[in-house]
Amino acid sequence: MIKDIVVNLTPGPGDDPACRYAISLAETFNAHLTGVAFAYDPPWPPAITDLGGAQILRSLLEKSRADAKSTAAQFEAAAKRSQLSVQALTPEATSSGAAEAIANLARTYDLAVLKQSSSRDDVTAQEIIEAVLFNSGRPVLIVPYIQKAGFSVKRVLICWDGSRASARAVADSLPLIARADNVQVLTVVTGKFDENDVAGADIAEHLARYKLRVELARLPAPDIDVPSAILSHAADVDADLIVMGAYGHSRLRDFVLGGATRGMLRSMTVPTLMSH
Repeated sequence: MIKDIVVNLTPGPGDDPACRYAISLAETFNAHLTGVAFAYDPPWPPAITDLGGAQILRSLLEKSRADAKSTAAQFEAAAKRSQLSVQALTPEATSSGAAEAIANLARTYDLAVLKQSSSRDDVTAQEIIEAVLFNSGRPVLIVPYIQKAGFSVKRVLICWDGSRASARAVADSLPLIARADNVQVLTVVTGKFDENDVAGADIAEHLARYKLRVELARLPAPDIDVPSAILSHAADVDADLIVMGAYGHSRLRDFVLGGATRGMLRSMTVPTLMSH
């Protein structure tokens, strides 16, 4: 069941697809929804007081606080129109501190909803996604920054490679895909393609026991990267949701994203649930 959702809100007056999607998702499950709008501390160089710029930085912080409060108020108004149980938080943090803060917060929720980074320069959004993926212990639903539609799971595409991470993602997605009209288990074959291979049949059989309509698909992709193959296939089958494991390896305290995970986060066009 999904009864408690947290969404990271994008401060400012612009459209926030993660907010809209999270509200739609909470409506579907009649879940409590918490919105988090960070007030970001501006960088404070040690010599700034000597330059007479302390007042400027204080003004920037006040603006950041005001933007966070305004974003939180917009979120509460939109969510309450749907008669949802909501809560808005406006914590202060540095860009790097925000990632750790929301990863810790997400541990006590069923699901975290985050917006895809809109560019390679949007370092904060990318840090938040990676922190929640690898440090929260919870599934993460990442919404493309171009997303217009609300939550839907008529057609779900599960990316399956038999790994621990993909098994975790399938288990975490069950409350969502239980509502699906059609579930397709996709295996991307990057090596030699064997038409007699039945990869994915075991997990498809497991899902069929939930009375789901499940089909298998195998996609040869020797000359194309895996994320491009997945997204192209998702477009062909008109998928509403992608489910896949998130891969990375530890480098001291940090995680370094695997190539397929990094590629999906950069290029995704469909809401994607990831688990690690």
